[in-house]
Amino acid sequence: MSSISLLGSGFIGDFYTQALHGKRGRDRVQVAYSRTSERANEFCGKWDIPTATTDLEAAIRDEATDTVIVALPNHLHQQAVTLAAHSGKAVLCTKPLGRDANEALRMLEAVEQAGVFHGYLEDLVYTPKTLKALRAVQDGTIGRVLWVRSRETHSGPHSDWFWNKDLAGGGVLVDMGCHCIEIARNFIGQDIRPIEVVCWGDTQVHPIETEDHAIGLVRYENGAIGQFEVSWSFRGGMDLRDEVVGTEGTIWLNHWLRTGLEMFSAVGTSAYVAEKAESSRGWLFPVDDEANALGYVDMFTDMFDAIEDGHTPRETFYDGYVVNAIIDASYRSIQTKRWETIDLPIWRG
Repeated sequence: MSSISLLGSGFIGDFYTQALHGKRGRDRVQVAYSRTSERANEFCGKWDIPTATTDLEAAIRDEATDTVIVALPNHLHQQAVTLAAHSGKAVLCTKPLGRDANEALRMLEAVEQAGVFHGYLEDLVYTPKTLKALRAVQDGTIGRVLWVRSRETHSGPHSDWFWNKDLAGGGVLVDMGCHCIEIARNFIGQDIRPIEVVCWGDTQVHPIETEDHAIGLVRYENGAIGQFEVSWSFRGGMDLRDEVVGTEGTIWLNHWLRTGLEMFSAVGTSAYVAEKAESSRGWLFPVDDEANALGYVDMFTDMFDAIEDGHTPRETFYDGYVVNAIIDASYRSIQTKRWETIDLPIWRG
């Protein structure tokens, strides 16, 4: 059983706590940090958390805490991870690990030098559908993987800081491209080195200083291709889809808009429908159990089982670093309009 300090009381903090308290049960958030006391107290009341604080260092250094979960805006990840590492706490960090690969590498070095457990919270490689598909690929069901296409699109993020390039590290590419890139890595093989990337990105709709739509190809050393498609300009809700093509078969995954539960309402509903749903009227696509469907439950099961049993989880800070390196090369490609080499001075394939 783990005693957790959760850093961040926003949208992702809600999902994390729902998964931990509702499904795993034995791993509880005991301390919640937020940047305002009003929000910290409200969050703790909602989830029955004993201690609310606006002191980041106090939340991390809490004597009873053995695991720190970072669910903060991107620009605060490095500070929180470094404090957790220096305090000797296991640390789990939401995606993306850093705003760029250099920041991600500093966090990786901090946890490794401190010798603390670290896990990269990339939930979309833990969805029940994805885990079943990965088992099929590992069993050789579709032969050698040639091409993986991963798509995540919706009409835009839920918090203002995502629109700020300095705080976020970029636009939709760093926000959602990190998901799609790591999904492809899991199917192709996390031990297969990504070599180069070509990427298009532009601002199509939103009045922001960075991209709201991006499409890219990542070439791996075994010849496989990972394709990512991400957008903040897609209307109609959130669209999460993956395709895996092998020499002996194909897998199609539809995680969100067409999940088998469809509902029409002429008058609308006051009930919650699904993440990024744009309407509560007309055709609706509710999700039965979002925390489970989005992978949070299996993700935390993997993380805390690894902590308890002393093994490495599926996703570590190293994986987050590799994803950041691919994103960095993608941004270079947007500028040069050509294939760019992925800079990975540390490779552990």
